[in-house]
Amino acid sequence: MEIRQLQYFVAVAEAGTFVRAAERLHVGQPAVSQQIGRLERELGVRLFERTTRTVRLTAAGERLLPEARAVLAAVDRVREVAADAGTGTELRIGSSHGLGDRLYRVLDELAGAAPGLAVRLTRARQEDRLAAVRAGRLDAAFVRVLKSAPGLELVPVWRDPLVVALPERHPLAERDPLRLNHLGELPVGLAPALNNPPFHAMVTDALRAAGVAPPPGPPFTTLQDTLAEIGTGPPSWTLFYYRDQLPVVPRVAFRKLADLTVLTSLAAPPGVPSPQLRLLLAACARVAEAGRAETSERTG
Repeated sequence: MEIRQLQYFVAVAEAGTFVRAAERLHVGQPAVSQQIGRLERELGVRLFERTTRTVRLTAAGERLLPEARAVLAAVDRVREVAADAGTGTELRIGSSHGLGDRLYRVLDELAGAAPGLAVRLTRARQEDRLAAVRAGRLDAAFVRVLKSAPGLELVPVWRDPLVVALPERHPLAERDPLRLNHLGELPVGLAPALNNPPFHAMVTDALRAAGVAPPPGPPFTTLQDTLAEIGTGPPSWTLFYYRDQLPVVPRVAFRKLADLTVLTSLAAPPGVPSPQLRLLLAACARVAEAGRAETSERTG
């Protein structure tokens, strides 16, 4: 059964003839007759008593008419909701520093798919973003590393490489690819675990799995200060989320880490996603696919 068949059925019932129904629908009369015939065959009942000039609903047609109208009203409501998602509806997203070009591409995709959708970005610490989604102050939030978030659903959207920063003249700067097991002797600068527990646990677990335990270096404070210390102080290294535009720092080299990536997910309320959230998920999927295609072109 098709929605079009129900539309034609209601039009004929209201117009009283196939000809006037066809005029109302802006189609040819044979098309209306054909679709009504298909509907009757599929349902196994006659819906109209036909004469040369008029048609009249059968008992089965009388029973079907209010149900058909209800279905068509529900379809119209679905279309209204979808239209609202693209015209004037607000989408509130939690974001963070470091999403960089990925975030801009997602916003471009949203603007193209739903020009009237107002997007509001809120930058906050990851735990604060999650709390805002739980409280309904945000519709969704980008999060990294997390495998679970109580009370929320995590939808994986893409993976990003990590970048190692180390002294430009250190022998390890010549390695390509650079792996964790190469970095066991060089002191590492990480932020305290309390600053970002998931990221700290991911890195330390990965180092342990690689069979290395680099000595602690100067702790990570801000990216700018930490990179400046790597360029001027005793040899050490740190790592951070990849971005398209890497900073330019004297005496510091940047290398992608070959054996550790970071999962980015969207944290959202559980259950059926809203139309706005579906738009966001679709935009993220297109951005992720474009990123995979670009990587394939560079490495192919």
